[in-house]
Amino acid sequence: MAQGYLPTLLAAALLVAPAVSLGQTPAPQSPVPLVSGKKVVTLWPPGSPTLKDVDQKEVFTMTAGQPQRVQKVVNIHNPSIELHLAPTSNANGTGIILAAGGGNTELNVGTEGTDVAAWLNDLGISAFILRYRLQPYSSAVDALADTERAVRVIRANAAAWGVDRAKLGIIGFSAGGEQAARLALNFDAGDPTAADPIERESSRPDFVALVYAGWGRLDMSQVPRNAPPAFLTSAGTDDAFHARQTVEFYNALFNANVPVELHIYGHGGHANGIKPRDGIPFGTWHLRFVEWLTDLQTARPPASR
Repeated sequence: MAQGYLPTLLAAALLVAPAVSLGQTPAPQSPVPLVSGKKVVTLWPPGSPTLKDVDQKEVFTMTAGQPQRVQKVVNIHNPSIELHLAPTSNANGTGIILAAGGGNTELNVGTEGTDVAAWLNDLGISAFILRYRLQPYSSAVDALADTERAVRVIRANAAAWGVDRAKLGIIGFSAGGEQAARLALNFDAGDPTAADPIERESSRPDFVALVYAGWGRLDMSQVPRNAPPAFLTSAGTDDAFHARQTVEFYNALFNANVPVELHIYGHGGHANGIKPRDGIPFGTWHLRFVEWLTDLQTARPPASR
């Protein structure tokens, strides 16, 4: 090798080396929309001490036979919400966060995210698909912080996004139901002295829905007196684990005099969001949810039953 070539080679290497090799903070990866054209809002500001490995990209699994439809997401390090705002022609001000399930190892954002968001939009309800952190992050700490932050972010932007600050709830499916349950039990009023205006907002949802929800451990011994009203549903004997936990959560809220409605169906299995389930009663749980929500005077009744 000719003398003088090695210094030139090293100089070139430094020019193309990533910033992290020079001791700089790696640039965070921006979450890609699940649905083309939708806006994604990250929950935490760049450099937030709660974030780690933000230079890693999320990984999508597409739906078999539908190459444009995302079914699952993993590797979430930069939590976000994706905005599916109701058309202004029929928007009623209600906003719902969608927390998909997936055993805290993945998020089923197709069946329990984009499909549900489209249905809610038809009802005039704006949907916000939450991408919370998964294992090895803690569902009781990191993911809950993401869920609480989602409520605060939406409240802080309520006017711009056409959402009534008093009509903001969450639907949690399976492991996402753990997030809805934890949020119902652990919300706070916000910190009025916080430098970050988002942290001044309350993380209390106005209502929660747990759909075939499940968790490993959840302390239900101290239910806040102002816990939000709740709608709970699950299949029965063929999803016994989740049915039992749903009933336990119902009893905790009921005994604390919190308004709560429970629907345990005879059968129907686990997962599958709002799919009709071949016409069985569990395939209509979402219509019962709208009836319940209407009873809370936060949404219009469904067009048909």
